[in-house]
Amino acid sequence: MDATSDLRVFVRVMERGSFSAAANDFGLTPSAVSKLVSRLEDRLGARLLERSTRRLALTPEGETFLARARRIVADIEEAEAEVASVRGAPRGRLHINSGTAFGLHQLAPALADFLARYPDIDVELSITDRLVDLIEAQADIAVRSGHIPQGPFIQRKIADLQRVICAAPSYLARHGTPQDAADLKNHDCIVVAGPGLNRWLFKTRSGIDVVEVRPRVSTDDAEAAVRLAIAGAGIIRLSDVIVGGPLRAGELVPLLTDSHHVEPFPLNAIYPAGRQRLPRVAVFLEFLLTRFSSAPWRSPAASLPSQEKLSR
Repeated sequence: MDATSDLRVFVRVMERGSFSAAANDFGLTPSAVSKLVSRLEDRLGARLLERSTRRLALTPEGETFLARARRIVADIEEAEAEVASVRGAPRGRLHINSGTAFGLHQLAPALADFLARYPDIDVELSITDRLVDLIEAQADIAVRSGHIPQGPFIQRKIADLQRVICAAPSYLARHGTPQDAADLKNHDCIVVAGPGLNRWLFKTRSGIDVVEVRPRVSTDDAEAAVRLAIAGAGIIRLSDVIVGGPLRAGELVPLLTDSHHVEPFPLNAIYPAGRQRLPRVAVFLEFLLTRFSSAPWRSPAASLPSQEKLSR
């Protein structure tokens, strides 16, 4: 072990939250990992961690040192990976962060193909709708939808998402099919809680008209909204990345397609500058673009007028 190894161990301890978890990663004993961190503290002349039987906590000096150590370790890994890419297949642990809709409905099912193609890459997948700091979370790459302000990270568009208004055939059989936006006031609508999500957009001769729907059901979870709609509880307006499967299966039917403004918004890959030079990140970015740039979740039937769909 050398100074670089001490840095790697310290960073991994904080990533994993314990000496024992980090020890498993390195094939060491927990006591050996603890001694390496203590050696680092001795060399620095500062305590980096407060140790207790329940958890490890960074000291103020430890917080400052960890931020710099993470960057150093990332730079070393990047340099090693560039050299290794000349010698063989991409390898190492790929840290991916994804939003819930894309992560659950599209990315997770596709990862098996990626892992089969690159057997030397291990994946750590985090799925959350909370925006995270990629550096703090130690993520190599994130996949996020919506318009995200340009920051210190690079954004690469994968595809455009679209919103779809739809309902289950069972609901339409009981309540009828809305023929225009005004009909929505007589229907049960399901809305995901959030700023502006009850404002549904429609095309008119004079421009875009906004209809504020009164939800029969509101929920803070899009997955719950889809399940409610499939069960016949009402009409939803959600991204095609989450309703594409039910549309193709006939569990949901697209509505008001002639007048609905689909309000396209981007699906982006986001990563720290320079991280795309890591072979494991480069091949995953290529996989994302190849697999998803054509929006394979989009049902061809979703673009048909609802009346034609229902007349089949």
